[in-house]
Amino acid sequence: MNTCSRARTTRSSERGIVLVAALVLAVLYFALMELMMVDASRSLQEAQRFRARIVASTLAENAAELAAVQMITKTANTSTYSDNYGLMKGNYTRSGDAYILTGTGHAQGVVQQTMTVRVQGRITGTSIAIDFADHSQ
Repeated sequence: MNTCSRARTTRSSERGIVLVAALVLAVLYFALMELMMVDASRSLQEAQRFRARIVASTLAENAAELAAVQMITKTANTSTYSDNYGLMKGNYTRSGDAYILTGTGHAQGVVQQTMTVRVQGRITGTSIAIDFADHSQ
């Protein structure tokens, strides 16, 4: 009888250790899953910001080209266009031989971003020269 009671106490303490070990493993597993979710969320946000920046930059450059068309057609100084990616607005100003093309792109979506492209140059006779271009956010 003495041996049976010792066997019972040994078994119940082992079950307690296994239960504690299982709980510790479960906590570590869920902590790891939480860290992976946080990292994935951060990566997604960075990717969305990068995409918005690229789309806004492309729209701004296209808007500057749209404004350059006004140099030839001379129909208006401002032109706009919008699609499901965003809105672009081009502006053409000329003062004597100097000209300035300004393009603004506004990306739509989860993250919104606005970029501006400014091209400054001069027109001499039939040739058009670009002095510098400036990209800004």
